Amino acid sequence: MVTNEVEITNPVGIHLRPAMFLCEEAQKYECQILFQVHDRQINLKSILNVLAAKIRYGDKVTVICDGVDETEAMLTMCKILQETKEKESE
Repeated sequence: MVTNEVEITNPVGIHLRPAMFLCEEAQKYECQILFQVHDRQINLKSILNVLAAKIRYGDKVTVICDGVDETEAMLTMCKILQETKEKESE
């Protein structure tokens, strides 16, 4: 299992578009991918769960990946979170 804490720096948080990108990418991996936020764990492979978490600007999210391709999945999820910030600020 690998974990990494990420602060959400996108001014509008995780809305539909970034949630869609995260979920689509998460489904490409065999490992379990979770967000721990607001004292609960969210399955990143479910867009409804991600949107229901209401992840906002400044929230600290722990990304948890557990399984055979966990390291690659972690790198991808963190990269998407960074790119989301850059795309929204353009």
